[in-house]
Amino acid sequence: MIPNRQQIILMAEDDADDRLLVQEALAECGLAHSIRFVADGEELMDYLLHRGKYLTPEAAPRPTFILLDLNMPRKDGREALREIRSHPELRRIPVVVFTTSKAEADVEMSYDLGANSFVVKPVAFDALVKIVGGLAQYWFGIVQQPTPTR
Repeated sequence: MIPNRQQIILMAEDDADDRLLVQEALAECGLAHSIRFVADGEELMDYLLHRGKYLTPEAAPRPTFILLDLNMPRKDGREALREIRSHPELRRIPVVVFTTSKAEADVEMSYDLGANSFVVKPVAFDALVKIVGGLAQYWFGIVQQPTPTR
């Protein structure tokens, strides 16, 4: 665990059903309190940069890691990932691409843009519980991350 820091997963996902399933999977792992949701890449960047309804740190605590869908309206995951990695205050936040795509081009492009991991969303709920629980365990408890600058 990261001392003195709230553990937050920020999920950028436009599909309300997928958001609900991830929330339920995290509840199964005892981590339902750890998730925040944004609906697209524009809202993701607003959250990360404290714009609009996310002006205060309380409204938008810095995430421990981001679950990023690739295919979203307004600004897709690829554009958001590119922007995150180009921003000095955001580039160290781990980004896990979490998508239905199995296309090799999407895998390669995600890593080229700086994704830390690429995970295909499972169909079965029990597999989802294992995956999100494993991701949380890894990013919350195993990995040593640098202290955020803000």
